[in-house]
Amino acid sequence: MKFGKEFGTQMVPEWQEAYMNYNYLKTLLKQILLFRQRPSVSDKVKSTSKASSLRRKGSLFRAFSGLTSHTSKNDKQDEVIMISTMQQPDEEQGEEYPRYQTIFLKSLEEGGELELIFFRRLDNEFNKVVNFYRTKVKEVVKEAKELDIQMEALIALRIKVHHRTDADVTPLTFETNTGSNPLEVIQESKVSEEHQVIKLKDANESRMASLEVLNRIKINAAPETPISTMRSVFNSLNLDLNYNRNELKAAQQKLKRAFIEFHEKLRFLKNYNFLNQFAFSKIMKKYDKITSRNAADTYLEMVEGSYLSQSDEVAKLIARVEATFIKHFSNQNRDQGMNILRPKAKREKHRVTFLVGCFFGCSLALIVAIILSIHTRDFLKSEEQIQYMNTIFPLYSMFGFFVLHMLMYAGNVYYWTRYRVNYSFIFGCKPGTELRFKEVLLISSSLSVLILAAILTNLEMDLDPNTQTYKTITELLPLGLVTAVLLIAICPFNIFYRSTRYFLMACLWRCICAPLYMVTLPDFFLADQFTSQVQLLRSLEFYVCYYGWGDFKKRDAQTCSDSSIYKTISIFIAVIPYWIRFLQCVRRYYEGSDSTQALNGLKYFSTIIAVVSRTVYDQRKGTTLKIIAASTSGIATIFSTYWDLIMDWGLLNRSSENPWLRDKLILPNRSIYFIAMIVNVILRLAWMQTVLDFTEASFLHRNALTAIIASLEIIRRGIWNFFRLENEHLNNVGKFRAVKTVPLPFSYEDEDKDL
Repeated sequence: MKFGKEFGTQMVPEWQEAYMNYNYLKTLLKQILLFRQRPSVSDKVKSTSKASSLRRKGSLFRAFSGLTSHTSKNDKQDEVIMISTMQQPDEEQGEEYPRYQTIFLKSLEEGGELELIFFRRLDNEFNKVVNFYRTKVKEVVKEAKELDIQMEALIALRIKVHHRTDADVTPLTFETNTGSNPLEVIQESKVSEEHQVIKLKDANESRMASLEVLNRIKINAAPETPISTMRSVFNSLNLDLNYNRNELKAAQQKLKRAFIEFHEKLRFLKNYNFLNQFAFSKIMKKYDKITSRNAADTYLEMVEGSYLSQSDEVAKLIARVEATFIKHFSNQNRDQGMNILRPKAKREKHRVTFLVGCFFGCSLALIVAIILSIHTRDFLKSEEQIQYMNTIFPLYSMFGFFVLHMLMYAGNVYYWTRYRVNYSFIFGCKPGTELRFKEVLLISSSLSVLILAAILTNLEMDLDPNTQTYKTITELLPLGLVTAVLLIAICPFNIFYRSTRYFLMACLWRCICAPLYMVTLPDFFLADQFTSQVQLLRSLEFYVCYYGWGDFKKRDAQTCSDSSIYKTISIFIAVIPYWIRFLQCVRRYYEGSDSTQALNGLKYFSTIIAVVSRTVYDQRKGTTLKIIAASTSGIATIFSTYWDLIMDWGLLNRSSENPWLRDKLILPNRSIYFIAMIVNVILRLAWMQTVLDFTEASFLHRNALTAIIASLEIIRRGIWNFFRLENEHLNNVGKFRAVKTVPLPFSYEDEDKDL
């Protein structure tokens, strides 16, 4: 792999703009090379033979550069560049920092203008890299000081909690064998009600830890639960520091996550430093090769003497963070601590690729078998066709919606990976647990094999006269399939991507409990997926009705279709996803994190009114209801489309560098964005099939048309997913946000935070 591609793949995606623009500098070098190769064809023909014959001989008479030194007495005569350093003030921080400028000494030669442009751009890139690195180093040093204070408070809290537990023991001595108490030996040298001093004895250090810090802090580590949220609403939650083991455990977990994220940021900075230094070395060596000059040594000497190479704060912080983490959070187990801090990269497994191909092949074979079974027995013309579409089809179509959604998500993951959208960071997945597109395809393809096999078995048992006595068992196949999928989803064993399953279940629980939990991006992203799976939720309702009321024994869904309770519940089922999103918007607005959430909540409220009016019209008909359904749906569609294109996708910006798009785009072809906007508007109008009575078309069964409309909405959601996460990624890039912000467990009453 060429260095340019390797350089691009190893960049931190959110810091891409801060890296040296290697490709552009390489383009400038290509222009210099083309200029130097400018002689006419006749000159080339005359000089080719002579140059080829003298090239090797000429190299034999070049000056010897020496074995111990790269410089010679005549090097000053061959100087190409000189580096000057000037102090430039930093307006934000009120400090001065050096700015490097290269003086090109051969600018009067032919083609020197191009080389002068190259060095100017090279200086800009180098100063950009050094300034960014300096800024980030200052940030991590400031964060390190904050973590120092947090660790002092945590250790004091640990001592206080254990002292309260064993208050009758004086002096106190604890021997640590577990990770709950990180101190090897703790001896109490002085005890009083107002002041306690604990002497810490370690193999490497001996210092005094004061418990006075507990008088100036408040604990923020109480786990968020629906009960705690309700208490905070009624202002009955005591925010004072409570010395108990549960809060100690919660504080320790928060601080542990903070150390993990801080270590990751340090590793990003270390990698950023190394890659950029290596890139400057490569580009200067390429310059020397093209121009036959000797400028690389001078320039790289300046690079080595700059802050980029000389600063060692990051390396020292990495060592200290690792030592602290191993001592205080890994029970002195270095291997365990380093596995947490430096997780191994997830490797591609060939068996996943093989199984995906195998399952897709089986799925195609089953589809062909189902089509042949229906065609050979004239099932579409039989009397059982209507009965089958009213009962069995809704049961299996639910799985079809789920598989289609998974296929769209697999496509999203593929393109997110291809265009380096950091979806695992945006979703907050643990390193190494995110599903790649092949793994998503494996889940969807294996599930499709189960579904198609059950459908084929169901058809064969229905159409075969020898199995007519087993109709009850035939009807139980969909229920068995649902049971199997649910058991796999809640399986406690570490199989079938347990971390992902539990992550989704945790997000689902927070969605159900909205607005009692703080809303994160995975929560409202999952809730948005359910707004496009209303028909799947109605299929679940049909499962409960069909099997709960015993209609499966006679294959007749008349009880469900004629029940007023079933119809009323159907309205509530359709509203639930939008109501969850509305409550999430209310919670985010209440927290003050985003003032636009009030309008977003209004958007979902308008959608709730539109869904209710369309469902009522679909059940009762009537001109008045039709007008209400059409008007409310039209308003909701305009509102939602505006929000999709402008707020969620960040498009339709007239003053953008890319007219009617946004300043930064990931996809190279701009027309794709306009196509996506048009498709989004068209698919948003799928509700018109309800108002215009397309469901009554004679050429297609009502349930089949409903399934098609629901599939179009799932496809629209899949398109929305890509551009929504693309916009989120670009926002992170604009703020250079590459690691998660973890709330610290302790806050301080004073502003200076000096303990």
